[in-house]
Amino acid sequence: MYSRDPFNLRKAPPTALLFLQNAASTTIATSAQAIESTKQAFQDADMSSFAVPRHVPNFENAQRRLEDNVWGKFTGSEKGLPMYKDKPAGYGARRSARRWLTRKRTFALAGLLVLSCLYWLGWIGGGGTEGVESGDKKKSSWGSIIGGTKKGEKADWDKRREAVKDAFLLSWKDYETHGWGYDEYHPVSKTGRFMAQPNGMGWIIVDALDTMMLMNLTKELKHAREWVSESLNYEKDQDVNTFETTIRMLGGLLSAHYLQDVLPGIKPEKDSEQDIFLEKATDLADRLMGAYESPSGVPWASVILRTGKGEASHADGGASSTAEATSLQLEMKYLAYLTGEAQYWDKAEKVMQVVDDNGAKDGLVPIFIYADRGVFRGSEIRLGSRGDSYYEYLIKQYYQTQKQEPIYLEMWNEALAGVKKHLITYSKDSDFTVLAERPSGLDGTLHPKMDHLVCFMPGTIALAVTGGLTLTEAKKLPSWGKKQEEDMELARELTKTCIGMYRVNPTGLAPEIAHFNLYDPPKMMSQATLSSKGNLDLAEDADWKTDYIVKPADAHNLQRPETVESLFYMWRITGDEIYREWGWEMFESFVKHTSVKDDGGFSSVNDVRTVPPPTRDNMESFWLAETLKYFYLLFGPNDVLPLDEVVLNTEAHPFPRFDASKKRFKTGWKRIPRDEKGNLVREKGGEEKVVTQVVTQVVKQSKDSHPGR
Repeated sequence: MYSRDPFNLRKAPPTALLFLQNAASTTIATSAQAIESTKQAFQDADMSSFAVPRHVPNFENAQRRLEDNVWGKFTGSEKGLPMYKDKPAGYGARRSARRWLTRKRTFALAGLLVLSCLYWLGWIGGGGTEGVESGDKKKSSWGSIIGGTKKGEKADWDKRREAVKDAFLLSWKDYETHGWGYDEYHPVSKTGRFMAQPNGMGWIIVDALDTMMLMNLTKELKHAREWVSESLNYEKDQDVNTFETTIRMLGGLLSAHYLQDVLPGIKPEKDSEQDIFLEKATDLADRLMGAYESPSGVPWASVILRTGKGEASHADGGASSTAEATSLQLEMKYLAYLTGEAQYWDKAEKVMQVVDDNGAKDGLVPIFIYADRGVFRGSEIRLGSRGDSYYEYLIKQYYQTQKQEPIYLEMWNEALAGVKKHLITYSKDSDFTVLAERPSGLDGTLHPKMDHLVCFMPGTIALAVTGGLTLTEAKKLPSWGKKQEEDMELARELTKTCIGMYRVNPTGLAPEIAHFNLYDPPKMMSQATLSSKGNLDLAEDADWKTDYIVKPADAHNLQRPETVESLFYMWRITGDEIYREWGWEMFESFVKHTSVKDDGGFSSVNDVRTVPPPTRDNMESFWLAETLKYFYLLFGPNDVLPLDEVVLNTEAHPFPRFDASKKRFKTGWKRIPRDEKGNLVREKGGEEKVVTQVVTQVVKQSKDSHPGR
């Protein structure tokens, strides 16, 4: 029997039975006309397959109350790129609920009629037809359409991967039709916004380039490439966020340049078009260089693209986010390797030295740093917003240059040891592993909270353990030992905790933030390692669910990729099918609860505790660039982007590992020695020397800004 698909994209016999089958299964088509129009819109899409901002406020402490107040004044009409897109202007739950009630009545009548026809025709019934469950088990129409399997039957991962491509195409076509060129897109209202004037930056287009390449969507890619060539320019007389522009725009262009050379059938035939991505990337990077012209070398939070002038953060007392300042290095180093221009390497690398010279205890850095002085602001420690990708880029820098920079491996090992000592704790009933926070510093109280952003960590730990090799291969190495076993177990347990953030809610979607019930006093990993007892049973009254707390202010889901990112790494490294199965369950939940009616793509939602969840009417660019890409890779063959040959930046843009010595690049700094307690041991007069250098730089900058004085 022909395998059904939700978006009507695969070729099939044009029979009435097929139409009825699709109509009975999908919840996004409201009529035969809608289904047929969608089918016609995608008829000429190339469906051959290839054989591939993480920051959000806390709502508890004073800092996050300030952020909440700032976002409360956000109307959606401001100029400039928002630093953290946690609270885009959305649509209320009431209007969404009314729409849903209307749709439910339509679905109920149409569904009853269609199901009756299908039963009469013998398509469903006692024969146990694929995708139709019996008994009291919860039905999932999407499971029957996109690769659902019978009990005991092996999953068809090729079909599941194609379903992810279908979801991407549905999102892309809706954006292409109603929001082309916009940096921000609202799929319910079919509107968008330019975040940089004039005419925006094609934020969504550039971020999705490499996903289209990996999915071999040549028609869509051609349209996007034409836009980049003809419409993308950076003559924007306003400031944009340095970090977001680097990871999404610069990273997207560089990965597209890389993949078009290594994927079959992707490189344009005209020589004049082959370097367009690199040319645009170099132009952008040259403008971003101004952000690094601070007295300390730590980049300013924003930069005006037209002039290349850096600007301090408009919030946080003018301090830059530590994660933002230290998550630019993969992009700049790869560009330096491609062009041979040392300035990109030197400027980005300097940041790592300034941060490390602060001597953060046990490798755990506060989440803010002043660009003018190069010193930390406050003492708050977390691996969620504003802290996350600092740690991610430590180990990835080490692998990017083929282990030629061991300084970053040393810093990673120190930081991971600090995480185990100060942040890893356990929930009190089921012993779930929790990566908590220290809002008042390492000597302050432990806060039992995990941003969804933290769920990048288990995959990153697994990558650090094996370097991208499979677990079987890594265990044969002479370096394998007790520490590696412990780290892999930590990765497994943290992944399980992150999956619990999805399974604890009736929608099967994770909240932006989860809190946990901890032991009193907290049990820490430094005291003893515990294994989780909860089996993640989906029963509504399952005991393990009492360990999770989802607060109303944290219950939204922004289509974030971190958990599926870790599932991807865990699958590739361990080969355990459970990570793929969890991923498929997550994908089904996204499709079921975040799809927009009338084939309108997908939207972030406001409350994962409510079925159906009210929409936020916003499609994040990382839905296309990261979340769907990681699903596609998770369900695909392991030889696509092999983990021991590439690194993926924090926006899931892949870069090749390279031999830096070929371009005579190497680490240009050394760490200040530490004593047995981890305190800096400076050479005599070293502190005075540092102060003098900073003062000299400030004076020089002042003279450059006021040459007439």
